[in-house]
Amino acid sequence: MPSYTVTVATGSQWFAGTDDYVYLSLEGTEGCSERHLLDKPFYNDFERGAVDSYDVTVEEDLGEIQLIKIEKRKYWYQDDWYLRYITVKMPMGDYLEFPCYRWITDEKEVVLRDGRAKLPRDDKTQILKQHRRKELETRQKMYRWKEWHPGFPLSIDANSHSDLPRDIQFDNEKGIDFILNYSKAMENLYINRFMHMFQSSWSDFADFERIFVRISNTISEYVMQHWKEDFMFGYQFLNGCNPVLIRRCTEIPKKLPVTMDMVECSLERNLTLEEEVKQGNIFIVDYELLDGVDANKTDPCTIQYLAAPICLLYKNLENKIVPVAIQLGQKPGPDNPIFLPSDATYDWLLAKIWVRSSDFHIHQTVTHLLRTHLVSEVFSIAMFRQLPAVHPLFKLLVPHMRFTIAINTKAREQLICECGLFDKANATGGGGHVQMVQKAMKDLTYSSLCFPEEIKAKGMDSKEDIPYYYYRDDGIKVWEAIKSFVEDVIHIYYESDEVVCEDVEIQAFVKDIYVYGMRGVKSSGFPKMIRTREKLTEYLTVIIFTTSAQHAAVNFGQYDWCSWIPNAPPTMRCPPPTEKGTVTIEQIVESLPDRGRSCWHLGAVWALSQFQDSELFLGMYPDEHFVEKPVKEAMVKFRKNLDEIVNAIAERNKKKKLPYYYLSPDRIPNSVAV
Repeated sequence: MPSYTVTVATGSQWFAGTDDYVYLSLEGTEGCSERHLLDKPFYNDFERGAVDSYDVTVEEDLGEIQLIKIEKRKYWYQDDWYLRYITVKMPMGDYLEFPCYRWITDEKEVVLRDGRAKLPRDDKTQILKQHRRKELETRQKMYRWKEWHPGFPLSIDANSHSDLPRDIQFDNEKGIDFILNYSKAMENLYINRFMHMFQSSWSDFADFERIFVRISNTISEYVMQHWKEDFMFGYQFLNGCNPVLIRRCTEIPKKLPVTMDMVECSLERNLTLEEEVKQGNIFIVDYELLDGVDANKTDPCTIQYLAAPICLLYKNLENKIVPVAIQLGQKPGPDNPIFLPSDATYDWLLAKIWVRSSDFHIHQTVTHLLRTHLVSEVFSIAMFRQLPAVHPLFKLLVPHMRFTIAINTKAREQLICECGLFDKANATGGGGHVQMVQKAMKDLTYSSLCFPEEIKAKGMDSKEDIPYYYYRDDGIKVWEAIKSFVEDVIHIYYESDEVVCEDVEIQAFVKDIYVYGMRGVKSSGFPKMIRTREKLTEYLTVIIFTTSAQHAAVNFGQYDWCSWIPNAPPTMRCPPPTEKGTVTIEQIVESLPDRGRSCWHLGAVWALSQFQDSELFLGMYPDEHFVEKPVKEAMVKFRKNLDEIVNAIAERNKKKKLPYYYLSPDRIPNSVAV
């Protein structure tokens, strides 16, 4: 009588094991086995991290095993079980792998296919076609689209983390409790004694050091020491935590009436301003999106203010980017002066502080929230709705969607909701952040997520002209490594462009993203369908780069660059100055956040900058969704390319007072999970 050896691997997460009754049956091309009891209460099988083996004997050979059916029956209480994979040793000695990597939570039957990736056209038998269709029908009922705010990309239909499907929840919900984490962060930073001191101003800049944690030889300490200097102000546009706004200026905008007389003393090449523009030495950052956004009014005891500045920058003879003119409003006029480096020290310093505060708001709400978190959630929902687990592109993408829907749901529950934590310290809280996302949607285009294309569109692509733009340099390397890996995988499964066109599941995935994520807006440039392998490679590279590298670049530097409060004020408590020559140090300190808001801000940027305890970095794929040798070889090549990038970045950083490491692959988590 034929015998099959079945090996079952249980997850290593807390509470991953089960003490319930577990049944298994095999379904092959020649027949089905009876239902076999693998485990029952108190047998001590299927414990956390265990790998258990069983012999399943049948009367006749089942042929090639197509499906495994697993059923868990409750013994006493709900006892969820995380099943990693099942391996079947056939009577002739060969092995089949059945990846699962899911929680089995109820008494429904779970049906697994073997791990070989298959496109829809590869399924020839009715039973496999039906399994594929049924899986998607079930998923589409679980993963439903919902509008959180008008004009936003659609998100998951869940009001709380506990409403989510078990497979996408965090293993430990307490680990991502924002209120708990921010409070713990303030306690760890020894600043919790200040956290309730709202309306209490600091006495001077040195007073901010009372909540500043000095960690020797770190970027944050360097920022504290040099934040007032023009070179540090300019450097952050290239390599700070929001290095995406600066662009080469091709024409001075009419709304910024800068004259040669104003900036002559800042220009170093004996050229006119117009000539400097033509030579590509002038850059601009425009915070127009903040114009008209309502400032936070949730605390009647503290009036908060926003500005929409325009900042003109200059590449000097040392190739450093420095500011040469700042206008704090969008409409020129006598009450909206253009501040200059030649102005009184405190006039110029306050103007720069206003720009840094505006940059913080754009960073948090547009660069970070919209363009990484919300976009990645769209990719995740569409993947679960339209790609079955057997599809090669589900296997490719699923590591890059880990916990993304969960972290966003938790954020809507505690952080960016009405009366959420975001309201406590930020001038764009209380609804301003919602207005910002709605306004920023018009600039959320497909091409703007294509990293090399966006860098080029901003005129920032030349290494010779702009040699110290490490965000660009490292980003291009990581983009190319991801693209090469994706291309290798695409060419394994899609032998021609025609096969891409015929893949109804990938076309449905692309359409879901366009219709629901981008709300069907034609001007977004997101494709409705994909016809070539080249375009599919680019599309998947956009997804993986956004969920991994782009998020890492704009998230994990927040404590480095924003912990020194005057360098990134989350709110301003006095309006922007309307004339020159009146600013005092006392006025600046009074404008900056009070003690309570400073502490909540510091707790937030500390918590957001920490990696998860079980973080998986780019190229790490411990869950073996792919079983085929060619894909595993492509993964080895991918990791080798990433290691070379890590080594090159480490070598460059050895000589730097300000190292740039946010796009080093060993610091890029696979997914948006914090």
